[in-house]
Amino acid sequence: MNYHIVNAKIVNENQVIEGDLATEGDRIKGINVAPAPGAEVVDANGAFLMPGMIDDQVHFREPGFEHKGEIATESAAAVAGGITSYMEMPNCLPLTVTAETLNDKYARAADRSAANFGFYLGATNDNLEVIKSIDPLLPCGIKIFMGASTGNMLVDDATTLEGIFAATPLLVATHCEDTPMILAAEAAAKEKFGDAIPFTEHPNIRSVEACYASSSLAVSLAKKYGTKLHVLHLTTAKEMALFTAGPLENKQITAEACVHHLFFNDSCYPEKGSHIKCNPAIKSQTDQQTLLAAINSDLIDVIATDHAPHTLEEKARDYAKAPAGLPLVQHALLSLFDRVSDGTFSIAKVVQKTAHAPATLFQVSERGYLREGYFADLVLVAENEAKSGADDLPVLSKCGWSPFAGHTFSHQIEKTWVNGHLRYANGEVLAGPSGRALSYNR
Repeated sequence: MNYHIVNAKIVNENQVIEGDLATEGDRIKGINVAPAPGAEVVDANGAFLMPGMIDDQVHFREPGFEHKGEIATESAAAVAGGITSYMEMPNCLPLTVTAETLNDKYARAADRSAANFGFYLGATNDNLEVIKSIDPLLPCGIKIFMGASTGNMLVDDATTLEGIFAATPLLVATHCEDTPMILAAEAAAKEKFGDAIPFTEHPNIRSVEACYASSSLAVSLAKKYGTKLHVLHLTTAKEMALFTAGPLENKQITAEACVHHLFFNDSCYPEKGSHIKCNPAIKSQTDQQTLLAAINSDLIDVIATDHAPHTLEEKARDYAKAPAGLPLVQHALLSLFDRVSDGTFSIAKVVQKTAHAPATLFQVSERGYLREGYFADLVLVAENEAKSGADDLPVLSKCGWSPFAGHTFSHQIEKTWVNGHLRYANGEVLAGPSGRALSYNR
């Protein structure tokens, strides 16, 4: 089916123009051009039309943890949230640390993912030779857990770390927290509170200092070896000193922030508790405001989700046993539109950080921009005139809950197209072909 989307506010490459966009097959035919033959007209009625979000950090839980989420369920939630492509993390079971396990994920996604997909190859203390030999067109990047989070993937051997940074031509994405510092803080909290550690202690246990110690190490290694480094889910004002403002294209070392660290701060723990427990932790209002400013100044290059679902039963446990991670893909883009509505971000800045930047950073081929001949990955976002809340539509993640429960967003996702196919409309994920594996200009 071809589409002619008319009366839209088209957001692309730092501009907002009123006009029409035509698709032809799986591609964009052009902006303000004649429609393709037989095109179905979609009246945007003044809504924003933009490239779909490319989420560079998700945990879809398959294989091994399908009781929390599956590629099919989580990608459907992503499409409902205006995310048309994602890059999925390696801490599944088995771990995605070989070419075989990486290819298995691609095979799974090929017939069940509603959105386009890429997968990271995970680093461990003993798979350096795999990292050196992997086809550079297969993974989206190399993921290093420089702090224990979930799964047995902590890389804490100094020789291995140096070897990865020295050897791989691929982008290295890091989770940066210092494990010994965290373990010491956990022991101190246990001694003080026993088994009743309050969730308000989470940002003290997963502290500013633990984050900075690890992220500064990653930056120093990247500078030493010339590695292309992307530091994931930054949470602290202190870490901003490690990065440089300016165009992403000129950077060797880049930074990411996640939507929940922009939306919540530590004042939310008494109400939300385990539902905002994540690693690294949501921190102070000062940290939150510094992250928001760093996005506007281009210290931070990419906004992602770190979508990581857990069941309500798991989240109902006490602090020490409740797992860290939040389901976010369905409402992530909407949470950023709240920051557009209150004047924190421009709509062009949101598109830059969620679509253009990840496409450029990961060298994704023909996606992330509204350009003639590019894949028609599109999202239409309108004002939420009905004032419907996050609870008014079903949560499509398999876990069935959202940290945004009780919140009313300023905007709503009206429609999402993936490769030219309408996959979400009128509150429903629509049938259609599966998304495609991302390809890279490397």
